[in-house]
Amino acid sequence: MKTVKVNLDRLAANSYEIHIGEEILDRMGMILARSGWAQRYVIVTDNHVDALHGERVQDALGKADLRVDRITVPSGEAAKGMQTVLDITERLTGLGADRQTALIALGGGVIGDLTGFAASIYMRGIPVIQVPTTLLAQVDSSIGGKTGVDTAAGKNLLGTFHQPKGVFIDVAFLRTLPDEQFRSGLAELIKYGVIESPELLDDIETAAADGCLADHTFLERIIEAACRIKKGLVELDERDQGLRRILNFGHTIGHALEAASGYALSHGESVAIGMIAAADLSERLHYLPAGERKRIESVIRAVGLPDRIPGNLDPDEILSRLANDKKKEGDAIHFVLIKKRGLPFLNGRVPDGIVRETLKGLRK
Repeated sequence: MKTVKVNLDRLAANSYEIHIGEEILDRMGMILARSGWAQRYVIVTDNHVDALHGERVQDALGKADLRVDRITVPSGEAAKGMQTVLDITERLTGLGADRQTALIALGGGVIGDLTGFAASIYMRGIPVIQVPTTLLAQVDSSIGGKTGVDTAAGKNLLGTFHQPKGVFIDVAFLRTLPDEQFRSGLAELIKYGVIESPELLDDIETAAADGCLADHTFLERIIEAACRIKKGLVELDERDQGLRRILNFGHTIGHALEAASGYALSHGESVAIGMIAAADLSERLHYLPAGERKRIESVIRAVGLPDRIPGNLDPDEILSRLANDKKKEGDAIHFVLIKKRGLPFLNGRVPDGIVRETLKGLRK
């Protein structure tokens, strides 16, 4: 098991470790048992993950003499709202959970965000441990302390910063991950390659050509690389006020696409198209050479992710969703653009006309 430390100097108590390995649940139980973080734990998961892993995880923690309960919520993005948060807190109250209780988020990004948010507000804040079961959550949402729920106006418009006490990434969970969700995680890995590590992008492209993207040795290596990139950005900008914003590469248009599709497009699919859109904008604004944009498109296609906007999505609807982006400041929508792979920058004034041209040009 490898360990990556997230050092948050602003408040040393917020620092934590990311544990990465295969079949690490027993070691997770031992770490929780000696941590002193809580006197009891409540696993929060969704119906789908619970059927696959809930009992096994609870039993593994029980073997470490931990007091563990488990509650479930509906699966899917549609459940990521305030009503589900209220349901979680009511269940916690019914279990007698108090300030000596910690929550364990067992699932993908939706569960991680929901559980983190519930932990941040229950009794004014209780600990949370992230146990991500999807590739997407393992390399992105489980790290950094962002929580959030969706509203009718947009994605993650309500949320808090609540750093986990620990993150446990067990690649064994990926054995049961559907291919579509696996590809969604690859989108985030490609993002890290574009904004920070061209070598990572090369590795993904080579693995796709060799047919070994799902090899667990390869996955452990690239997951660790991605975690080290994200932890470095979180350490420099814990509250997402500056440099950490480059992690939003592909997400501005991606989130708008996701919402405009009624979440028919997955997060990873939306981000993949959003990255191509961001590269296209970068080229149109004369920052990025055409060859660099084509290379990004090539890697996205190589792993089986979509590279075009579905024809049934109206560019005007996507633009209206952009207007509600939570990263907007005044009338300015911040786009993360690139000058080359590994050199992103923030641009807050891309003209609407150019955005519209990009959206129209990328429609099927």
